[in-house]
Amino acid sequence: MSAHEELIALNAVEAVARLRAGDVSPVELVDAAAARIEVVNPSVNAVVTTCFDQARDAAVKADRTTPLAGLPIVVKDLNEVAGVRTTYGSPIFTDNVPARDEVMVETLKKRGAVVIGKANTPEFGAGANTFNEVFGKTRNPWNTDLTCGGSSGGSAVAVATGMSWLATGNDLGGSLRTPASFCSVVGLRPAVGRVAHGAGLMWQDIHQSLVAEGPIGRTVADVALMLDAQSGRHPYDPKSLESPSVPFLDAARAPQTPARVGYTPNLGIGPVDREVTAVCEAATHRFAEAGAVVADACPDFSGAMEMFQTLRAALFAAIAAPLLDNHRDQLKPEMVWQVEKGMALTAGEIGRAAIARTQLCRRVVDWFADYDLLALPAAIVPPFDVDIRYIEEVEGHRFDNYVDWIYITYAITLTGCPAISVPCGFTESGLPVGLQLVAPPFQEARLLSFAASLEEILDLGKLTPLTP
Repeated sequence: MSAHEELIALNAVEAVARLRAGDVSPVELVDAAAARIEVVNPSVNAVVTTCFDQARDAAVKADRTTPLAGLPIVVKDLNEVAGVRTTYGSPIFTDNVPARDEVMVETLKKRGAVVIGKANTPEFGAGANTFNEVFGKTRNPWNTDLTCGGSSGGSAVAVATGMSWLATGNDLGGSLRTPASFCSVVGLRPAVGRVAHGAGLMWQDIHQSLVAEGPIGRTVADVALMLDAQSGRHPYDPKSLESPSVPFLDAARAPQTPARVGYTPNLGIGPVDREVTAVCEAATHRFAEAGAVVADACPDFSGAMEMFQTLRAALFAAIAAPLLDNHRDQLKPEMVWQVEKGMALTAGEIGRAAIARTQLCRRVVDWFADYDLLALPAAIVPPFDVDIRYIEEVEGHRFDNYVDWIYITYAITLTGCPAISVPCGFTESGLPVGLQLVAPPFQEARLLSFAASLEEILDLGKLTPLTP
């Protein structure tokens, strides 16, 4: 094994430990990542813009006492990085080079992250298959004929293939959890506000409560490490929360077994591929080996599809209405449909959806009085043909739009609860399946501890980095 191969095989926690000990330098890690990207990226098209010269300059100056100690990362192409091309996956912004960092990127740099490139995303993050007219399709490393999911698909592939130790993502309807499931890595959607964001095109409505920033890593401990580096208050984000007094990494390093786990294949509201159901159910019942009581149970999610569609459309209208007015011919059909849907909503429709969401949140909190954890699939199908824009039918049920096939994650978004996708097995044809674990609001530490327990039981976290 070459020196570069040895370095890219490290997980993020191991790499940071070696940085702090002085066993390896940030520049050496940048060089190892650059070499890996050169070899692997042509097969998967995940890292669409690189900035190695800028990264090497930052690596020379990196403070090894910071949480990430000079660790190279990739940033999803929805978040601005100063001096680095940022397109949002849109031909409208093909040549856009921002002058300043978006808030989350700014925070990560202060905590020791070295940005080496941008990860591919669907246009404006709309859709759970990562493709756009600027860079094309990002492919699944387990089978490059298949999709990696989205919208943080480039980030998930970069981590899975060893092109980066960590990557940023954001999650409205499942954009961290779906690609993590499809690529057999770990993706965490924390509570809104846990990671401050703002000062960018995608975050013009800073008071929104649907989109959360979060980490993607190879292990539960890796995402905990990155969450520690991402979290904290920022004056540009009025919802942002203080960093916890005890690091999230401590929780991930102390696996705990939940006393009571509720499992559901579909939240009672939609279809799921039978093989995915079988894999996820079997994985959930492994909690019983550590003493948990596992029951078929979940909160009442009735009406979740309708309320999410309304609130999501209103959010996209707020973000992209001017783009529809001025650049309609450069937007993909799904984006046009989404924004027009939002523009046609009445105040009454938006208000009723918000009230219904409040009632759902209360039902979920009441349910967690009896259960420590909710477990369910992170995606309702395994990875599918990369040329299929979105899933239209599952188990005889036909969806009438491009969003509803990810209901299994977007319904959880509505609750405000933190959720994580952890690798839990494979289909008979060898495709990854992720299990979604959900904890009560603001309980990321408990969630990470429970997820680390299942990761330990399943022992599936040693399969990456993967050569496509």
